[in-house]
Amino acid sequence: MVNVTADSNKSQEKTINMSPWAIARRKFLRNKLAMTSSFFLLTVIIVSFLAPYVTTADISKVNIMQMTLEPSSEHWLGTDKSGRDVFTRLLYGGRVSLIVGMSCTLLVVLFGTIVGSIAGFYGGFVDSALMRFTDFVLNFPFLVFVIVLGAIFREYVDGLTILIVVISILSWGGVARIVRSKILAEKENEYILAAVSIGCKPSKVIIKHLLPNVLSTIIVQSTILFATLIVAESGLSYLGFGVPATIPSWGNMLSASQESDVLANKPWIWMPPAIILTVTILSINFIGEGLKDAFNPKSQR
Repeated sequence: MVNVTADSNKSQEKTINMSPWAIARRKFLRNKLAMTSSFFLLTVIIVSFLAPYVTTADISKVNIMQMTLEPSSEHWLGTDKSGRDVFTRLLYGGRVSLIVGMSCTLLVVLFGTIVGSIAGFYGGFVDSALMRFTDFVLNFPFLVFVIVLGAIFREYVDGLTILIVVISILSWGGVARIVRSKILAEKENEYILAAVSIGCKPSKVIIKHLLPNVLSTIIVQSTILFATLIVAESGLSYLGFGVPATIPSWGNMLSASQESDVLANKPWIWMPPAIILTVTILSINFIGEGLKDAFNPKSQR
């Protein structure tokens, strides 16, 4: 009993001496579900980006002699209505969907963090003006604007690029609000007031003192956004308004299920992208939950 108590005290002392980031890292590594999800997501990313080295099949070549073939040793997941290898398109489609999700997440977090930080730090008229602009953006009908803006600019800009830009422009409002609320609470601390009183530039206070203390919230929000934006891309591509049909993506592959014959009799065409998309989104959400628990000081996991 004495040994157990002594070990417990040593463990508590060790935890007290650790930095918040070290504690968060230890808690995340102990979360088996989050770690399993991280391993799966990392595997999907690596295999998708190494697709040219994993398979040599042509992703766009139409072969009418091999249309809708069932899975076999030659075509592991069968072929689609145009005779294209489903496994190959699944890998290349994953790369496109992940690039869109990552790019949109990066742009959304960057712009949302800048707007939220400025609004929260300065307050007053600046805060009111930026938040009214944020509300204005959030009130846009997302689906309608993505379709309209995509149709207008697609003939001038690459379809994939315009999709990333339009989704990012319409999605940063939530991040800005969250960052603003955290900055408003954090800037009342004494070390921030001291930095301002000795004449530190606002940009230096925000970058060196405020943002590091709200970074955990931004990281957790980024994982949630990553999953949400992949779903947004897949949904738009499924409807025909996302990634151009000439470029494979998980959403484009799922659009084949709109035909009743494919949906009922040819599951190998639409089930692989549906399964991989579902499991990938679940993995990202589990990682987000793991990060949320890891950064939560009240969590004992």
